[in-house]
Amino acid sequence: MSIRYTLLLLLSLSYTAEAPAASKLAVHSLKPSIQLASTLSEPISQLSDYLISEKLDGVRGYWDGKTLYSRSGRQIAAPAWFTAGFPDYALDGELWITRGAFEQVSAIVRKSSATDKEWQSIRFMVFDLPDEKVAFELRYQKAVNELSDISPYLQVLEQYSLRDQKQLDSHLQVVIAEGGEGLMLHKKSALYQVGRSQDIVKLKPFYDAEATVIAHKVGKGKYSGMLGALVVENKQGKIFKLGSGFTDAERLNPPSIGSLVTYKYYGVTQKGTPRFASFLRVKEAH
Repeated sequence: MSIRYTLLLLLSLSYTAEAPAASKLAVHSLKPSIQLASTLSEPISQLSDYLISEKLDGVRGYWDGKTLYSRSGRQIAAPAWFTAGFPDYALDGELWITRGAFEQVSAIVRKSSATDKEWQSIRFMVFDLPDEKVAFELRYQKAVNELSDISPYLQVLEQYSLRDQKQLDSHLQVVIAEGGEGLMLHKKSALYQVGRSQDIVKLKPFYDAEATVIAHKVGKGKYSGMLGALVVENKQGKIFKLGSGFTDAERLNPPSIGSLVTYKYYGVTQKGTPRFASFLRVKEAH
């Protein structure tokens, strides 16, 4: 298994993925005005222009000064004691427990009546102040000055600097080895921009591995009459689907049953299943 990394822009400031909606919770008439991401086309040349933080695997949260909302505008049913002490201005951040615990925090956040014990395990990790019209490094300093130690359930996500690409690569490998997802790079001079921003980038590894094709799933819609997904089994005995990464030609002439394919994935779930797995290529016989 080899490890690589891609430099992408934060997907929906993907310091995180969002939990599914819960039907009993209120929804904002408008989605929170937050930053979104674009794809970075070139590597960063001046690392000194950026502050760096760990990419957390939690659930995006937006505090409007009174209520906590998801990225989609769904009210999150956080207990009053959880948000007591939060400031009366907007905070952008992530509801997080610990590395590798996305499934737990997602399950808690989407409940309409999670227990106090469940909420006690969560922290709201603040990474930006949306209403401040100053550069990011000043927004970060304000957050540190005003939000540190005001609540046991609120924490400012640490931002730091690294010297060069070699140090960045080394630090990324340490974070991954310790169970983290990756790193976030935020341009120091950037203003908070609603919508897509070129000033926040995600440095996240992906892995590749091999699996054996055990079945074909027929496609639907635009893939009707073509391959929809491969059902594969990896060397760990995990069975899962590969539904993306194929060209139309590959969907018309898919890898045969029993063939070995290479797939890429972004870590594993708590059940050991590859996360966001997609097809790369047929493994050539040697």
